[in-house]
Amino acid sequence: MAAQNICGLYTMCLVQEGDSILLMNRPNELGFPGYLAPGGKVDFPESMTEGAVRELREETGLIVRPEDLIFKGIDEYVVPKTNYRYMVFNYLAREYTGNLLTNPPEGALQWVSIQDALELPMQPWFKRRLPLFFEKGTFEISVVWDEDRKCSIEDKIKVLGCNLSL
Repeated sequence: MAAQNICGLYTMCLVQEGDSILLMNRPNELGFPGYLAPGGKVDFPESMTEGAVRELREETGLIVRPEDLIFKGIDEYVVPKTNYRYMVFNYLAREYTGNLLTNPPEGALQWVSIQDALELPMQPWFKRRLPLFFEKGTFEISVVWDEDRKCSIEDKIKVLGCNLSL
């Protein structure tokens, strides 16, 4: 009998205002320390956009409407040893309401210029993904992970739809 495949669904929502983006500086004790965009697990039976809207509101206080989200791409990690696949659905928001939380649960919030963002300390996977939010089209990142060696076996990045005129 074949082992059961397990899939985890997550979102990430990068908020942009002019030439700045909202990042949170996540502390070590919460895991994935450094600067990154808000996001998290999609609760069942939420849609991907509902999960992105909820996570953004919970982590920042900002409110976006699902129809205002711009889908930017998928980041997928596959762990053959555990039959686990997790997929992160990435969105960009340029319209929002609300005010930033004064005591956010996941880390201090900071508006950062897009130009300076990559100079901040951040996880390598987020540093690779961040520029793709601002490219035309969507992206697909696919990583096959070796759990024993804690490294990628296969790593692919594709930018899709950048030559289409709609």
